Amino acid sequence: MVVRSLEDARDRDLVRRVIAKDEEAFRNLFRRYAPMAKALAFRMVRQPFVAEEIVQEAFLALWRNPKAFREDRGSFRAWMLSTVHHRAVDAVRREEAWRRRSRERDPETILVEDVGQAVAEELDLVSMRAQVRAALEKIPSEQRQVLDMMYFQGKTQSMIADELELPLGTVKSRTLLGMRRLRTSLLEEPS
Repeated sequence: MVVRSLEDARDRDLVRRVIAKDEEAFRNLFRRYAPMAKALAFRMVRQPFVAEEIVQEAFLALWRNPKAFREDRGSFRAWMLSTVHHRAVDAVRREEAWRRRSRERDPETILVEDVGQAVAEELDLVSMRAQVRAALEKIPSEQRQVLDMMYFQGKTQSMIADELELPLGTVKSRTLLGMRRLRTSLLEEPS
């Protein structure tokens, strides 16, 4: 086993101490990685309280079963962030399933308004929207179609691949290339 850094060696030692139920070692790991883990979870779920719950669940799982971290498979940091990532993906999937079931039960039901959307509508984003639309017009139509389906129709890359009868890899490539061109175009635009 090769230890990649002093930080990695410290983490491995702390995990060994957590296995022995050393609460201070657990607190040290939490202080070190909770902010990074919460930032990752928040980027995925976009709800601070859900991100906090995900991080708490991940660290609780570490406390309950610290042997789940296997030193021979990589760093503690990578393992913890992977754990948080998987839990955040699960949370997003649960939320989407709940929304889908709600729509299926009662299509007339109006879902609770998205707070982020309400704030965005209150702000003056007209010029930014116009810039994005203009930038979208500059990218190739195949890439624009995929981005439109993902970001404006809310479809996953798998759904898009099925609908357009394309390989998933093609959809992913078009997404990546489209986003790069969109970013380049937006950065070139005067604000």
